[in-house]
Amino acid sequence: MFILVIGGSKSGKSGYAENLVMAYPERKIYLATMEPSGEEAHKAIERHRQMRQGKGFLTIEKYTSVGELVENEDIHGAVLLLECMGNLCANEMFTDGFQEDVTDKIVQDIETLSQKTKAFIVVSNIVGEDGVDYAKETKTYIKNMGMLNARIAMLADHVVEMVYGIPVVIK
Repeated sequence: MFILVIGGSKSGKSGYAENLVMAYPERKIYLATMEPSGEEAHKAIERHRQMRQGKGFLTIEKYTSVGELVENEDIHGAVLLLECMGNLCANEMFTDGFQEDVTDKIVQDIETLSQKTKAFIVVSNIVGEDGVDYAKETKTYIKNMGMLNARIAMLADHVVEMVYGIPVVIK
């Protein structure tokens, strides 16, 4: 089972995705992609740790090249929650200088992981709807996120958009 949960900032994506994971009796793995840099990142990481406290998650922090986790036996047959695609995309684009097109690599990594897990739930962000004119690199990030969301939605068995805390089933 492969589920994409998308939505805007603070829309309830993470809580909804965690509840989906809790419906499975299998081993639960939280794939954290946010690099702990800056005060806001540390606050977000702590909030997410508190949300999943006591729920039996094994947390794996991996900021790029998540497909390499296929070598980790813990994920085989587990329920894997990737939090979140927005961080992963930014990390792939900006960690080792500016990489303009990272979509093929990320989609391949997502496909690889989805084939080894009992259930794979990916949380992603809707970006670029604010109408603001950004710098070239940010415009490229927004374009990549749109392409990633579209391609991952095609691969997913189910797609749910969180709108003001309400799950709207798209697929």
